[in-house]
Amino acid sequence: MAANNLYQELKDVLQDFKTFLDENVAKIKPAIQALTSVLPQIGELLDKLIDLMNKLKAEIEKLDPNQIPGLGEVTSFTTKIKSFLTSAKSLLPNEASTIDDVLAVTDVVSGLPSLSDIKGEILTLITDITAKLQELKAA
Repeated sequence: MAANNLYQELKDVLQDFKTFLDENVAKIKPAIQALTSVLPQIGELLDKLIDLMNKLKAEIEKLDPNQIPGLGEVTSFTTKIKSFLTSAKSLLPNEASTIDDVLAVTDVVSGLPSLSDIKGEILTLITDITAKLQELKAA
């Protein structure tokens, strides 16, 4: 993989979060439990994080770059779009929001070929993080 992309960045962030949880769950669990009795929103926060992790996992599971014919050409197409929009952004400052929306989609599509390489790692990290978050919730 030549350059970092959305999926590699996601994997890196998940790995960092997992490492933090691995090193700190035992330390922060008593504080979380104490805070939950005073601020029930802490429990809601954990529930929402777990729900988001499960949704992210479901979306990643749906993606299978190997089943997309012409993906290489589409990736080249989105790379060219990204170059064009990055250049045009300074000339069209009133369209910055629209350009950013399109750039976000190009980031997702242009990173798909590398997803095959790290999909399993991402799914494992999500599963591990979800387990640690559930551990924090457990009494």
